[in-house]
Amino acid sequence: MRHYFNEDIAFDFKNKDDSIVTTADNEINKYLIERVKETYPDHSVIGEEESFGKSDHIWLCDPLDGTSMYARLIPVSVFSLALVVNGEPKIGVVYDPFTDNLYSAVKGEGAYRNDKKISVNSIGLDDRMSVANFEMWPTAPYDMYQIVSELGRKSYFVNIGSIIRASMAVASGKFTAAIFPGKNACHDIAALKVIVEEAGGKVTSLFGDEQRYDQNITGAVVSNGIVHDELIDTIKKYT
Repeated sequence: MRHYFNEDIAFDFKNKDDSIVTTADNEINKYLIERVKETYPDHSVIGEEESFGKSDHIWLCDPLDGTSMYARLIPVSVFSLALVVNGEPKIGVVYDPFTDNLYSAVKGEGAYRNDKKISVNSIGLDDRMSVANFEMWPTAPYDMYQIVSELGRKSYFVNIGSIIRASMAVASGKFTAAIFPGKNACHDIAALKVIVEEAGGKVTSLFGDEQRYDQNITGAVVSNGIVHDELIDTIKKYT
């Protein structure tokens, strides 16, 4: 990610959804598949750019979350990896190459940034310190406009360009919540599901349900837990 992050960065647009893809996305995804084949040949990979095999043990990878920001040389992108067993995330890893911060969690063992344990904050949406993140794009299956309009009267809402990086801000207590309206993006949410919940937060579908992470998802609400029901109730009003 650091190697290709320069003024000569090359990118293209995917045929399936017109989203940006770079050489870094493809090379990281391909490298991960090679390593899984070497180390866990019976496991499979679901990657944003390329997948491999079929198994109950799946490595879900978003090689570079926040590609549109990365292509514009805005340093908020992260690498994400999760081990999902029978649809449930067991291990989550997120690496921020621009700050050299590694976020990680094993289910039942807490969440960490590098070697320091992290936890969500305990503030409400209407607290003046509350910051929340939302994702929104033209072809998103769920409309965030009215939802953010209402919630934005309580909390300061931003879109930093990477749902995974924003969710690490939730896990470490910097943000209160993050909302993601995507469907075909289990690889975006699997790792942060483990990390945020091990940090004391909560991650569900847009409608408050638990979901499997070896198939398409119904969006995601990521929060400190305290504001979760309030977010879900507001989303249901408009969706």
